[in-house]
Amino acid sequence: MFGIIETRTALGAILAHKVSAEGRTFQKGHKLTRENLSFLGSLGISQVTAHRIEPDEVDEENAADLVSRAIGAEHIWIAPAVGGRMNFYSQADGLFIADKKLVDIFNSIDHAITFASLADRISVKAGEMIATVKIIPLAVSRSAVEAAASVAKIGCMIKVMPFRRHTVSLIATQLPSLSEKTMSKTARILSGRLMERNSLLLSETRVAHSADAVAAALKVEIETRPPGDHMIVIFGASAVVDNNDVIPEAIRLAGGAVERVGMPVDPGNLLVLGRVGDIPVIGAPGCARSSSENGLDWVLDRLIAGDHLDGLDISRMGVGGLLKEISARPQLREEPVRGAHFLDGEAASA
Repeated sequence: MFGIIETRTALGAILAHKVSAEGRTFQKGHKLTRENLSFLGSLGISQVTAHRIEPDEVDEENAADLVSRAIGAEHIWIAPAVGGRMNFYSQADGLFIADKKLVDIFNSIDHAITFASLADRISVKAGEMIATVKIIPLAVSRSAVEAAASVAKIGCMIKVMPFRRHTVSLIATQLPSLSEKTMSKTARILSGRLMERNSLLLSETRVAHSADAVAAALKVEIETRPPGDHMIVIFGASAVVDNNDVIPEAIRLAGGAVERVGMPVDPGNLLVLGRVGDIPVIGAPGCARSSSENGLDWVLDRLIAGDHLDGLDISRMGVGGLLKEISARPQLREEPVRGAHFLDGEAASA
């Protein structure tokens, strides 16, 4: 029961707000003792705002602990409850995954019990906070705690898929307009991306910008790949503009299949995803020559973590897929566009 309680009858009640007097401070959530009540009474404090725990209630700390330990989780550790809150942390560098449907059901049990996490399928570092349980009041009904715990046990509500070591081959096409400096920088940045994901750039092969040349290089890489998880990244000297352009056509010529040309992530729209046998082949977008976040990062995160990824998965990346601006864009987003139209049909002023 929450409310204003006579100090003389508040033994064992939980303070709802901090109380400071005569150099002493009792924090919110403090369980009042006989000595506390005697001290407060001696100062003329006749009432306190507090919660008296009923037999059918669980205090915030124990409620947070009971609910949190029921949550299905993998490669995650939980810190002790403080103030009705328990935080979840990643045990590894990897891909964070949340079961949104299960989280939504959990959060609908009782408004007093809440769970919040990072967005689904983003990369995390070991030790990074990824989720939190918070009990809103000072105590919650035992039936609500038990119901939330039961839902939490239905499945794996959150998990981290650790990055698995992959070796990666880079195939880079050449045109007179593409400098050696740019190509070397591209390989260096790709290597850094892979190292962040516990993986290694094994080799770089440079070929002419033609489907035949890229297909031949793909076949060599497939035949000579080392044991273990492997993938191939292709950087084209010019951007892919069609399903029959150099990179997708090369994947098919090498005996592979093209799953997606283009993705709803910007920067990163011009990415290609395919496979030759069981080896993923990524046609990297030109923006991936920069270290700034782009669609290639999203694809690498999922593939290296061992998460399923196909063309349909990529088609679902649009919400949240508008990333920050890049200076190399042909038309910067913040530039006013002459003749643009609002959704109500009125033209924008030039």
